[in-house]
Amino acid sequence: MLSRPFFTTHEIAELLKVSEATVRNWIHEGELRAVRFGRDFRVAATDLEAFVNAHATQPAPDQKD
Repeated sequence: MLSRPFFTTHEIAELLKVSEATVRNWIHEGELRAVRFGRDFRVAATDLEAFVNAHATQPAPDQKD
């Protein structure tokens, strides 16, 4: 059915070495796109990658002019 992998707030917190509360704040502030399933959120891998890229201090090496 769905071909994209999704991450839980817990998985993202572990991956980025931040608290789950921080991840939930990003979601509630609209910085990180998520899908709500009941009381839980899931974030698509592509949305997480876009979030990380948007908060990078420099463009990715393949994006330099």
